[in-house]
Amino acid sequence: MSVISFALAAVLLLAACVKADRVRAWRHAFNPSGDEVPDAAFTVGRVVFVVLAGVVAFSGFQLRAVAADSVWSDDELSHAVEYATGDLDGHSYFGMDVPSDSDYESMVEDAVVRRGGGGAPGSGVSATPSGTGTTTHGAFTVQADGADASFCVSVTRTKSKDGGYDAPGIAGGPSGTADIVPLYELAATSRKGPC
Repeated sequence: MSVISFALAAVLLLAACVKADRVRAWRHAFNPSGDEVPDAAFTVGRVVFVVLAGVVAFSGFQLRAVAADSVWSDDELSHAVEYATGDLDGHSYFGMDVPSDSDYESMVEDAVVRRGGGGAPGSGVSATPSGTGTTTHGAFTVQADGADASFCVSVTRTKSKDGGYDAPGIAGGPSGTADIVPLYELAATSRKGPC
């Protein structure tokens, strides 16, 4: 789309460069009985064509910027994966359910998108499970729209030695070991290339 904008801007500039005598000759060929067009009209026309060419060229640059912001570059993905791995490594959370691959998958995707920075789009990241995942470990190939690079992010979940949250019993009863919500910690690593 930006190429069309630049081509249109070039055509408008070419139209502004056509001499008044050439336009009068073309006009006379199609309408010999028409009134002569004053030179001021050609001057105004040139100014309008140049301004329109500038507006269309500016729009073309804006379209290129939008297109660049809608896809990931290899550098953006590399930095986002590096920082996301650092965020996930050492992250702790309370949980009762056994996590599935999709839990780890969305956790990795969200961390990468969050760490993408201002120049990276807010979507387009996929974390594909390698197929060797368990309830305590998952390995994911992270890719993004527009980037050729891929990264292997490995996430391991362990039960924290700090225990967990001792929740109050049901209906106000005393707390007990059955009511402890375990605290889990994540360890994450990443490397370049698919898993």
